[in-house]
Amino acid sequence: MSAPLVPLSGLKIATRKEMKKEGGCAASSCGSKAGPADMDPATWAKVKDHPCYSEEAHHYFARMHVAVAPACNIQCNYCNRKYDCANESRPGVVSERLTPEQAARKVLAVAAEVPQLSVLGIAGPGDAAYDWRRTRATFDLVAARLPDIRLCMSSNGLALPDHIDEIVAMNIDHVTITINAIDPEIGEKIYPWIFFGGKRRTGIEAATILRDRQLQSLEMLHQKGVLVKVNSVLIPGINDEHLIEVNKAVKERGAFLHNIMPLISDPAHGTHFGLTGQRGPTAAELKKVQDACAGGANLMRHCRQCRADAVGLLGEDRGQEFTLDKLPEVIEDAPEAREAYRAWVAEERRDRAAAAAEAVLPAAEKPTLFAVCTRGSGRINLHFGYATEFQIYEADADGIRFVGHRRADNYCLGGHGDSERMDEILRVLADVPYVLCAKIGEGPRNRLAAAGIEAIDSLGQDYIEAAIAAVLSTRSARKGGGAARRA
Repeated sequence: MSAPLVPLSGLKIATRKEMKKEGGCAASSCGSKAGPADMDPATWAKVKDHPCYSEEAHHYFARMHVAVAPACNIQCNYCNRKYDCANESRPGVVSERLTPEQAARKVLAVAAEVPQLSVLGIAGPGDAAYDWRRTRATFDLVAARLPDIRLCMSSNGLALPDHIDEIVAMNIDHVTITINAIDPEIGEKIYPWIFFGGKRRTGIEAATILRDRQLQSLEMLHQKGVLVKVNSVLIPGINDEHLIEVNKAVKERGAFLHNIMPLISDPAHGTHFGLTGQRGPTAAELKKVQDACAGGANLMRHCRQCRADAVGLLGEDRGQEFTLDKLPEVIEDAPEAREAYRAWVAEERRDRAAAAAEAVLPAAEKPTLFAVCTRGSGRINLHFGYATEFQIYEADADGIRFVGHRRADNYCLGGHGDSERMDEILRVLADVPYVLCAKIGEGPRNRLAAAGIEAIDSLGQDYIEAAIAAVLSTRSARKGGGAARRA
């Protein structure tokens, strides 16, 4: 039996028809303490504060990864686990490899300074299940000191079946498995080798063993009540069309979320795909595959492809603030600060749900994209010049949905705009007619306008969904459009 479909965006403005089709929930319910009506309380308790498992939660809560698991049992053509790469943001890269004791001390320091912290994850830089001794030791140390922090791990799945009972006993209730193919002929193009049963294996044999162990892990975890997110790397020309079949297969086996991520391919990274010219997908190609999987396993669209030592909200990385040499000698936990922050979030969620419930959309609206500058909390609260990414929302007659994010270097440098960076922003936002931000200067506003993009900063600090509805209603009124309706 498949896991129940659960909304990715806790507070989206949508029609009843769309909510029924996608397994969504009413805007007024998702911010409540009880959670959505179609989600059991136990599942809601697991996801409501997890920034990866809930799109809505990622506006409020932070995650932390500790790099304690360097050993890996497979080789991927897109992976090169680098050490001491502070300025490179992609999975497998770290600045410090830690012992379990060092990691626990670092987690304590972050928890004392970052009240938004809700999740500790181990995502490498190798494989958390294969390097199980270090993974388990780290979780045991942290759980003893910070019982309110949720535990989360990522794995390629090859060694996972050997540790399912321990994972359940340790209250690790979120596991991510990377599954890029269920067809071994496609899998062998992605994985040169695996190490299993005491020897290295290649070709169809390796891809088949890996596939079988991955699906076995997913089924076992689901049966034990562990929430599983499946990651898939979209590799144009290799598995792009095949990912629809992957989506169906993981849904059948109970995956809670399916995260289809773009291949990061750059020769400078030293990966096989990067060095052989395998390109990554465009934003449009990624969205096309994600849209083709609609109706299957629920999709995660807010992933940032975090480093193995990332710290902070999704979309930011404060890891360099908490290197070992910067940790205080004495670390005192501050659980009351996290409790107070979570109480504030609960109130903020109620306010946002009320604002979304009151928002009005035009009766007939074609799909329109919005780029939002935000630093979190579900509000338009970031200056255009400081944005290093834009959160993309799509609005139409069926509602307002978060559909992804697009990265670009911030326009402002030392108080001055950078023309080359603006060129890149215009390229990234070429198909987006509106930018919502807290503030924008006349120079970038005019550059955007010349490219057919309207920048709006009059709705700064408003909730995102309510602001989008206001823009669409104003546009409809200008055109003398039909009557507006409540979403």
